[in-house]
Formats: sequence, C-alpha cells, structure tokens
Amino acid sequence: MTNHQLTTLFLALALISLLAFGAGALARRLRQPPVIGEVLLGVLLGPTLLGEAVSGALFPDDVRPFLTALANLGVALFMFTVGAELDTGLLRGHRAVAGTVAAGSVVLPFGLGALLALHLFDSHPTADRTGFVLFMGAAMSVTAFPVLARILTDRGVRHTWLGAVALACAAIDDVLAWTLLAAVVALSGAATGSQWLLLLFVPYALLMFTAVGPALRRFLAGPWAADRGRSASTVVTLAGLLASAAFTEWIGLHFIFGAFLFGAIMPRRAARDTRDTRDTGDTRDMGDGPPDAAAQVPASPGRISERVSEQVSERVTGRVSHLNDLLLLPVFFVVAGLKVDLSGMDGGDLTELALILLVAVSGKFIGAFGAARATGLPGRPAAALAVLVNTRGLTELVILTVGLQLGSLDDRLYSSMVVMALVTTAMAGPLLHLILPTCPAAQDLPDAAPYPISTTRAQSGGESGT
Repeated sequence: MTNHQLTTLFLALALISLLAFGAGALARRLRQPPVIGEVLLGVLLGPTLLGEAVSGALFPDDVRPFLTALANLGVALFMFTVGAELDTGLLRGHRAVAGTVAAGSVVLPFGLGALLALHLFDSHPTADRTGFVLFMGAAMSVTAFPVLARILTDRGVRHTWLGAVALACAAIDDVLAWTLLAAVVALSGAATGSQWLLLLFVPYALLMFTAVGPALRRFLAGPWAADRGRSASTVVTLAGLLASAAFTEWIGLHFIFGAFLFGAIMPRRAARDTRDTRDTGDTRDMGDGPPDAAAQVPASPGRISERVSEQVSERVTGRVSHLNDLLLLPVFFVVAGLKVDLSGMDGGDLTELALILLVAVSGKFIGAFGAARATGLPGRPAAALAVLVNTRGLTELVILTVGLQLGSLDDRLYSSMVVMALVTTAMAGPLLHLILPTCPAAQDLPDAAPYPISTTRAQSGGESGT
C-alpha cells in the first residue's frame, strides 16, 4: 500500500464518517431510521448523482479494494450483533400468532419473488437459473429486525403486544431468510470452497451451541467480568466471531453465516421476565448496573453467574455495535452505493422496478395480513403487523451484496433492488402512524388469552437500530 493510497484512504474514511453522521441525523429529523439517510448517502456518492468522474475522484479505484475490505468487516460485525440480538424469548406467549404471521410473510413473498425471477431471468441471465430464482425469493422474504426495533421504539410500542409479536415475526423471518440464502450459496457454482466442505457446517453449528456457547458463558461470568477485564472479554468475542466468519468463508458458505452464528451463541437475557421475579424476589432491571451488582441479588450462585455473563455479553455487543455504527457500516453503505447507478435507467428498467416494488410490498403485506386475520386479529392490528414486517433495511442490503458477489444479480437489477429496500423501509413508520395513530389498547385486540398486552414499559428509553 503506497503512501498516496494510505493518505487517500484516511481522507475517504473521514469524509464517509462525517457525511454518514449528518445523513443519519437528517433522517432522524424526518422521523426515519438513520439507515435510510446513510444508505441514500451511499447511493448519492456513487455515479447516480455525481457521475463516474466525481465519484472516482472521491474514491479512486486503487483505494476501493481497501474500502471493500473494511465494508466486509462491518458486515461481519453487523451480522454478529443481529445474531446476538436474536431473542427467542419474544415467542413466549405469542408462538401461535407469531409463527403463523411469520410463515405467511415468508411463504407468499418467496413464491411471488420466485415467479418474478422467472420473468426477469431472460433480461438478467445468470449462470445458475435455480440459484437466481431461490435468491430472488429469499430477498423478497427478509425483514430487518434491528430497523424494526428502532421504529417500534420511536413509536412507543416496543414493549406492547404489537411490538413483541412484530419482533418475534421479524426474528423468525430473518432466520428463514438466512437459511434460504445459505441454500442459495450452497447450490451456487460461485461458492468459494469445495461443495463437500459445506457438510462441515452442521457439525460446526452443533459444536458452537453445545460446547463453545457454554464455554463462552462461563468465561464471561468469570474473573474477566470485573472492570479490569472487560477489554479481554471484548477481544475474545471479536476473535471468536472473526474466526467463525473465517471458517464459514473457508467452507464456501460466506462469512456472514459464521459471524451470525457466533452472535447467536452469545449469552443473553432472552427468557428473563416474571420467572426472575419469582426466583429472586427482585424486580429491578439489572441492565444498567455493573456486573458485580448481580451478586447483591438473593439468587443461587448459578443464577448469579448466568446474570453476570448476560450483562457482560450485552456490554461487549454494545461496544462492537457502537464502533461499527460509527465507521465500518457507513463504509459499507458507500461501497454498496458506488455500485448503484440509476442514471441510465430506461423505460424497461422502470417497469422492472415497479414490478419489484409491487411484489415486495404486496407479497409481505398480503401474506402477513391474511395470516394475522386467520389467527383472529382485528383489521387494524393485523394491518399494522403486515406493514411492520415489510421493513427490510440494512438486512436486505447485506443479502443484495451477497447476491452481487455470487453473480445472482447484475448491476442493473442490484440497483433496482436497493431502491426497493429503501422504499419498503421508509414507508413503514408513516404507514404505521396512519393505521395506529395511538398506542394499541386492549380493546383493539382479541379477548383470547394468547394475546396479552403490556404497556407498562411502552415509553421506556430508545435503542439504536440499523
């Protein structure tokens, strides 16, 4: 790396960091998730607005490989945080409705996306027709869990029945979408490793959950949980997620799955609710106190150790996410935006974009709304749920980037799909406000026992989402 390249890279990173911060702040002022402003920034810095000459001067070709490497690191850290925030406890009390709505919001979009792929294949041919069809189905099925959490928090419904079910649906949707994407990667001829190496993923996943996860929990609950050792906990976590990402990349499955898997085995407080109160008699939220505060709770040593590891895990995940949000993810947005060129779109491209938007929006909405109504939900809550699961955000952008790398998307179709991701994310907040101007109350929901609602924490503090 030459002195000129290093100087240009540092200046590019400074520019990206400042502009991304401003774009995210502007999006918040417009009551949109920050990711909308940051992704739009990436698109606007590309050839769409500035043209190839200006875009190339800001981010020269000899510097872009280094930006791409940092962007890949940002995606790996993002996938780790997605896995770490995957809360299976959200399903408690909502399994029937969440499972039904999630199935409806995946099956119908996947089917419509596959049909759309058959229509688009002639104008966007790839080496693997089956992989293209499966990829388009998976891309239409995704819901962005982190962005959805931010929208629910901003609307004050994060801890209501609607918020819990929406997040549970998003969690199921994401797991199914990543599974479908893994199948696409496995079937694609563009896989980087031997097809036989892919078989190693199953024993690897079992090893992670049965051995590495418990060992990590014990480590985070040990002496390293004290103040003097928090950096060691972060370093071990970073080393683990990067090694896991390297393994799945080596076997040809893409590094995002290894990073996601390591996040999924991180200790979390997913199931801690009324059970904790019954076990300890303590109703305080331990999330803001130091790890040693858990020792003050009259619980068993095993439970204390579990809580310590959960709290340290949350802090480590927060540090990783904070660094990623400030620098690496904005780099990913710019690198992704540099590949988007809408300036040369003709009538055929605009027609394709309209079809993509129609399939994306209607598939998710009709599938989720029909499934919600089938469970007995009234019209307004069912419509709100259907709008929320249409949120795609950064998760969709990650999937599209993988599709571009695999050769499942060409540059023209990639650009249209990025526009779809932006539109479906931006429309969620305003549509939710139209459907439910106020926080959903008990009278808006069925009387059946499986639909409890709790608004005691509806106005609690916000949380970031990308």
